[in-house]
Amino acid sequence: MQARKLALAAGFSIMTALPLFSGAAWAQAKAPMHPGTPEEEVRYKGAPVPIKPEEAKETISPKAPPVSPEEFTRAKQIYFERCAGCHGVLRKGATGKPLTPDITLPKGTEYLKVFIAYGTPAGMPNWGTSGELTEKDVDLMARFLQHEPPTPPEFGLKEMKASWKVHVPADKRPTKKMNKLDLENLFSVTLRDAGEIALIDGASKKIVSIIKTGYAVHISRMSASGRYLFVIGRDAKIDMIDLWMEKPAVVAEIKVGLEARSVETSKYKGYEDKYAVAGTYWPPQFVIMKGDSLEPLKIVATRGMTVDTQEYHPEPRVAAIVANHHKPEFVVNVKETGKVLMANYSDLNNLKVTEIATARFLHDGGWEASQRYVMMAANQSDKVVVIDTKEGKLESIVSVGKIPHPGRGANFKHPKFGPVWATGHLGDETISLIGTDPKGHKKNAWKVVQTLKGQGGGSLFIKTHPKSKNLWVDTTLNPDAAVSQSIAVYDINNLDKGFTVLPIGEWAGVGEGAKRVVQPEYNKAGDEVWFSVWSAKNHQSAIVVVDDKTRKLKAVIKDPKLITPTGKFNVYNTQKDVY
Repeated sequence: MQARKLALAAGFSIMTALPLFSGAAWAQAKAPMHPGTPEEEVRYKGAPVPIKPEEAKETISPKAPPVSPEEFTRAKQIYFERCAGCHGVLRKGATGKPLTPDITLPKGTEYLKVFIAYGTPAGMPNWGTSGELTEKDVDLMARFLQHEPPTPPEFGLKEMKASWKVHVPADKRPTKKMNKLDLENLFSVTLRDAGEIALIDGASKKIVSIIKTGYAVHISRMSASGRYLFVIGRDAKIDMIDLWMEKPAVVAEIKVGLEARSVETSKYKGYEDKYAVAGTYWPPQFVIMKGDSLEPLKIVATRGMTVDTQEYHPEPRVAAIVANHHKPEFVVNVKETGKVLMANYSDLNNLKVTEIATARFLHDGGWEASQRYVMMAANQSDKVVVIDTKEGKLESIVSVGKIPHPGRGANFKHPKFGPVWATGHLGDETISLIGTDPKGHKKNAWKVVQTLKGQGGGSLFIKTHPKSKNLWVDTTLNPDAAVSQSIAVYDINNLDKGFTVLPIGEWAGVGEGAKRVVQPEYNKAGDEVWFSVWSAKNHQSAIVVVDDKTRKLKAVIKDPKLITPTGKFNVYNTQKDVY
């Protein structure tokens, strides 16, 4: 066990080559996947990237140990599926450490095999002793990491325009709504592994339409008018859906890169529906497009210096984007550099981008109740960044729990501290409540005024509604099935009482499967909360609707078409930024 002890104690500081177990010993020595690191944290950080191995150029290094072409292809696949989420596509480091040849070559193959096999307490999985990788795979990855990183292609205007399709030109679309749908109470539901979304009527709970989209839709966003629905998949494909058509359908599409997470539309007065914007993980950039056709107009690279060490980073991924209500601007989170970019779209030929230095690893976030200040989670820094969008400056950086993941957060009036914005965390069981009223409750502003104890780590979304007295918190990535299959709900007027657990997964009545409960979403009226009960594509999933006042089961939506439902976005609440 000496190899394991040294690997865990020193991480990347091990200088001595150490032997691995023999195949037989290895098989007997299977250990938990993530020693020293919560399972829910690694599940989140280690998500695969949708870049195909064949898209990345092979770069064989003569000084590195030999790797055959077939092995190189296999190694690329393993890296993009298991490693790139932490270490970056270019291996320059992100939430994980850099793995470039200047570091790996001096360590050598045997050292790297130990590191890959046993992991570290800092979050590196023990890919070998957990049984996730074979001894042969570990040896291959140790050799592969000593070669130059395979580089995926850039994706510029030429590539975007080659993928851009307008199925129904703007002048051929309806001039008025042609269907009887109650659009404001319509839900766009991500069918993750099917590469589809479902449009579900909020009143009848019936599926109105299933629409083919890109792979693993990450979010749905509404145009300011509420007419156009924009969805973006992790494969960076955007689909623009016209909800006015007799049967809502995709009227335009474009691929803006190889991997992406964010899309938004212009909402400032006079610019409604004029522009759309999307940010990509690869290449690191964002693009502004025409709001009625998705024609790409302006691409802005995000490569640059980090806010802390002032070092160049070649792969700063674009995370959340929100539309400023006070100026013609998009608020863009640049993950690895820790910068919030305020991109003014009033004159694209003379684009003005205000750079606000905050904290590294910016991810998700949303508005506080007045919609002046935007709250952004810098997740690996354990901070929430507050941006004054009216003045265009940093207002505050607030220390919170471990790895905040608010989604868009939750706003409510605390009985003691006044208006607050809440976030859950991936890395611990807490919920942080931050005061957001610098005028009426100055002493509480931009501070954690209360910390609630939740069910556990692995929370992805937190939600309430202006008409609700409940605060709902999921724990989707928690390794305990009883926790991930349930929801915690708090009485806003009696938070000290703690939470009540509702067995949402059990209420779904779907039989076998993971039954992970994810993303509470309100209807327009604020009297219903919808939950996705998410199982694998070979198991039944469902959507569970709960009465917000009674906390009782109201409806279960089941259908063979509901394959891996995850995010749900009510049209009105998404359009108006109600959360």
